Amino acid sequence: MNNREYELEKIDDYTWEIPKTDNMRVPGRLFVDEETAKELVDEARGGADWNALDQVINVASLPGIVKASLGLADIHPGYGFPIGGVAAFKKDTGLAVAGGVGFDINCGVRLLRTPLTTDELKKSKEKIADDLYETIPAGLGSEGEINLSVDEINHALTEGAQFSIDRGYGFASDREFVEENGRIEGANPDHVSRRAKQRQFKQIGTLGSGNHYLEVQQVEEIFEPEAANAYGISENQIVISIHTGSRALGHQIGQDYLKKLEEASKKYDLPIMEKELVSAPIDSPEGQKYLSAMRCGINCAFANRQALSGLTRRALDSSIGLNPREVETIYDVGHNTAKFERHEVEGDRKELLVHRKGSTRAFGPGREELPREYRDVGGPVLVGGTMGTSSYILRGSEKSMSETFGSGIHGAGRSMSRKKAKSKFWGEDVEKRLIGDGISVRTHSYPGLAEEAPGAYKDVDRVVSTVHRSGLTPAVAKLKPLIVVKG
Repeated sequence: MNNREYELEKIDDYTWEIPKTDNMRVPGRLFVDEETAKELVDEARGGADWNALDQVINVASLPGIVKASLGLADIHPGYGFPIGGVAAFKKDTGLAVAGGVGFDINCGVRLLRTPLTTDELKKSKEKIADDLYETIPAGLGSEGEINLSVDEINHALTEGAQFSIDRGYGFASDREFVEENGRIEGANPDHVSRRAKQRQFKQIGTLGSGNHYLEVQQVEEIFEPEAANAYGISENQIVISIHTGSRALGHQIGQDYLKKLEEASKKYDLPIMEKELVSAPIDSPEGQKYLSAMRCGINCAFANRQALSGLTRRALDSSIGLNPREVETIYDVGHNTAKFERHEVEGDRKELLVHRKGSTRAFGPGREELPREYRDVGGPVLVGGTMGTSSYILRGSEKSMSETFGSGIHGAGRSMSRKKAKSKFWGEDVEKRLIGDGISVRTHSYPGLAEEAPGAYKDVDRVVSTVHRSGLTPAVAKLKPLIVVKG
């Protein structure tokens, strides 16, 4: 039991600060509305062992952290970092923190646009749902049609999206609209265990389980026509969202390096605030190996979402004869990563290792890392809602660059654990409700559907309203689910 008082200082209606006390090297800063701020304090003061405020404070206590330990509007407890947590570390004195990335390395979203309208989809909706369900491997331990050897896995871990493109699952033009162009440098497969590679032999091109999904969505509302035009979307257009990550390989990398970084934390006399918050100095051999392995996980996820894009195009071609070339990538961005980026701190541009845990890169206008078509408006921020509500496209801004190291929310954020959700909801009831709302559902697991019931999540509209009103990541478009494929 700690003696923390959990006092928050209000900066403005959507910004709250945890003052620097005790072992904190920087303050904590929360970008939430007043109701959420109160909920977070009540949870922490209520004695919850696992709460987001403690985790923000713990991260603020790590050596080399810059400016503040951040919590975004979808914040909730995670392993080590809170989900919705962001922290940047100096390259020379900072840390590589496994808990700042998590187990599902580069879990992220790829958004595809089609030339279809809502009315055109209705004619073949159930056929499309069936074909997607049959074509997209999903579920716990699901295996795909790509069966690889160790050598081939090594190529996937270094080549990223291009690995799948070379095997016929997409086009070279896709990479132009993928974060890091679908491949991050510095990935060395020698730093990934054989066990991790073996677990991935048949999992590239698979959706997985948990909160992963494929959704066919309607662009229900446009808020910023200029940005929407840059992204190539319009009202009543049909888009497709693919949410998944590095599958078993990323999870195994996380498990492997928790042990290695625990040893490193002790070796370098680093604080261990929580068992998943173990770390190593960035420039240490242990830190470099973790970052290299983590980059392999990033590339694996890019390869996975690329393969799933190819399968999605195949299903649409099969079901309605839609030319695969007409299904184009809007953007692909991860929300569990640690990457070196240049940001302005105290008037100087510095290279920092930015950890985003359940947080999406939200670069503002002018950043060269963005596709040329998006540089005038800022990069797309892809926000997943729940099966029964809505998803959103937001955009990065000058404020996100100055306040959150170019970071934005990634979803609604859970309001209850998966275990609690399974005890409260029945998968069959969730399915009936969704069908009643006009959403075609295809699932491999009713317990999995219960875990991801809309009632297990925060109100995504409220979360998005917070970041929109604050000016961090303005809303561009609202997306309504029409077909859901779940593991």
